[in-house]
Amino acid sequence: MKHLFLSTIMLAAFSCASAQTKQLFNNDWQFTLEGKTMNVDLPHDWAISYAPDPATGASGTDGGWYPGGKGEYRKRFATPKGEVVKLLFEGVYQKAVVLVNGQKAGQHAYGYTPFTVDITPFLYRDKRLNEVVVKVDNSEQPNCRWYTGSGIYRHVWLETMPALHIAENGVVVTTPEVSSDKAVVKVETTINNESDRDRNAMVLIGESQMVVSVPARQQKTVSTSFTVMNPKLWSPDNPFRYEVKAELKENGNVIHQQSVDYGIRTFTCDAEKGFVLNGKPLLINGACVHHDDGVLGAMAFDAAEIRKVRQMKDAGFNLIRTSHNPTTRAFLDACDSIGMLVIGEVFDGWRTAKKPYDYSTLIDSCYQEDIRAMVERDRNHPSIICWSIGNEVIERKDIRVIHTAKMLKQAVLDYDKTRPVTEALCAWDSDWEIFDPHFDVLDIGGYNYMIFKHASDHQRNPKRVMWQTESYPRDAFSNWKLVRDYPYIIGDIVWTGLDYLGESGIGRNYYDGETPGEHWREGGVPEWHGAYCGDVDVTGWRKPISHYRDLLWNDSKNLYMAVKEPDGYRGKINMTAWSVWPTWESWNWQGWEGNPIEVEVYTKAPEVTLYLNDKQIGKKNVGLSTEYKAVFNVPYEAGTLRAEAGGKSVMLATSGEPARLRLTADKPTLKADGQDLVYITVEVVDAQGRVCPDAAVPCEAVVKGQARLMAFASADLQDREPKTSSCVTTWKGRALLVVRSSMNKGKTTVSIKSSLPTAMLNIQSRK
Repeated sequence: MKHLFLSTIMLAAFSCASAQTKQLFNNDWQFTLEGKTMNVDLPHDWAISYAPDPATGASGTDGGWYPGGKGEYRKRFATPKGEVVKLLFEGVYQKAVVLVNGQKAGQHAYGYTPFTVDITPFLYRDKRLNEVVVKVDNSEQPNCRWYTGSGIYRHVWLETMPALHIAENGVVVTTPEVSSDKAVVKVETTINNESDRDRNAMVLIGESQMVVSVPARQQKTVSTSFTVMNPKLWSPDNPFRYEVKAELKENGNVIHQQSVDYGIRTFTCDAEKGFVLNGKPLLINGACVHHDDGVLGAMAFDAAEIRKVRQMKDAGFNLIRTSHNPTTRAFLDACDSIGMLVIGEVFDGWRTAKKPYDYSTLIDSCYQEDIRAMVERDRNHPSIICWSIGNEVIERKDIRVIHTAKMLKQAVLDYDKTRPVTEALCAWDSDWEIFDPHFDVLDIGGYNYMIFKHASDHQRNPKRVMWQTESYPRDAFSNWKLVRDYPYIIGDIVWTGLDYLGESGIGRNYYDGETPGEHWREGGVPEWHGAYCGDVDVTGWRKPISHYRDLLWNDSKNLYMAVKEPDGYRGKINMTAWSVWPTWESWNWQGWEGNPIEVEVYTKAPEVTLYLNDKQIGKKNVGLSTEYKAVFNVPYEAGTLRAEAGGKSVMLATSGEPARLRLTADKPTLKADGQDLVYITVEVVDAQGRVCPDAAVPCEAVVKGQARLMAFASADLQDREPKTSSCVTTWKGRALLVVRSSMNKGKTTVSIKSSLPTAMLNIQSRK
């Protein structure tokens, strides 16, 4: 059946054997931009060091008013030992040209896919130092609909290997048979022979030994299978992984190996039973997530990628859509280990441009290379359950769009036939049914904001499987109910899980007197440099909508209270399409005494009682008919607001005047590898330690010791300070500081200076 899939893929990690090396190539680069040269360590995003500026930001409103430009990275290194030497770039934005010792060694256009450059022919074989130069051209603007960053923003790896070796991403693990009793694990291993003579070798997988003969300058693939008894099945609740090692032997010696962590799982999706994981129905609660890491811009540190996945897990999501481009290996490894389903998306648009210099200029020459780069690298991750080939393509009424969809899907299937293929479709007029032939190409139909069409679509095509690949945050309840009630709608994926840079002003509320209208209006919203439509802001604070969504999808989350900002308190509130009413964890509404304020309590308990200053002011029944909300109109009075339901209670209290800064680190130590990060939350609190929710306190960060400041920012997406500045003004009483480890162990002292007493925090770096 077309819409029925059985899949059990796996994988994730690469490890090195003694006969090979793979090491980070991130440190000690010289970076030149606009005639100025500085030393940098990767990952690096030159755009984020600038202040967003509508007057000079070439990326425009879509890119958050940040600059583009042309940059150059230069690094010298000794010739490594190894018959074959390669540089693996996980991501360069964009149009990278790689030169080694003055000779062009490779190039890559798309900014979101990894690429490898064989630098062996260009290396010196004497004692001279080699020089690699990476030219990056992000000057053609605008080229995207969100913040991209600029530069070598992901890892670079230096790899050495023998001429006969296991190919990059050359170990593919699948499980064609899975039951509770046993799983059949199939391992395919591809061997590259980059030498000028035929080679004979042996591939070892566990107890299996396979002789392989590989002609000169060719490759061969061998396969074997083994059985895992009583397998532990991978799932979001139990992300268990196994390990398999592939060894390559020649003349009795191991010359190359790859170790792979894999998970065993099976899933089906069809219109009658919905999405079934390991034999159990699962309702998909998803979040779209852009590639940027908020205050860090595009810099893809492993710690930042892991934090991003953890934030989504803690917010109750069970799926992430990598909108609208391939993510990093570290991100997917985190999804594998933490337990998060993934839709791996490759492109935003196709042939018809959304922006003058977007992927439409590259698709014909690059699509096969870019799809292969994504699928070959990522196909073994158990977290990935689907591939997506596009998003809201403009040419939807052009019959040639069907050909393009088939072409891109086939390019995916060339490298992975175990997962369904989807695409996010949307209409801007009344001709929705014109998509029917387009949907027929897909295995799961992606509906961006169009799930209200589900009934008539299901009637026309009862076998169509649907998920809402983007939805408005304010529709959380109605979308949850649709997924609950209709098995052919297998999930809802909100736009977005996290606030992000670019698409300036989406999700905002605005007051009378501010720039009116939606973010896409002509000229954009110059005051904003980011999107406020996420469930979680760029400092990591979960908005009330996040707690509400979590409660709907996860029965274990059963009590939360927030307060809706009174209309007129700061001015008349105007909504936009992706916004929700400004709602806060606050009982600080000075000047509103005696006037009513809407208080919302979210719970699946049957009854809520509300107290103001220990006096009962109301009791409400709660259930499906109330959308699991108890709403009270409470005349404002300073003090404590307490809600009780299901034997639990939650309280909001009026804070006093700001008394001090509270610093909270997400971990006590750093790894002294130059790559680790510590996130420090800065909160303005009163004498009792309560957050002052309206406090705007100018702060300066001083970092001394074995770490350095990477970012200091608030969640205010109208702030004009560069994210890399040491100064910021708290917003809603909060800010976020990020420090990066050096290569040295020892102590780092973080001091935050302000009009309040200086706050200090010590962090230890260890090898």
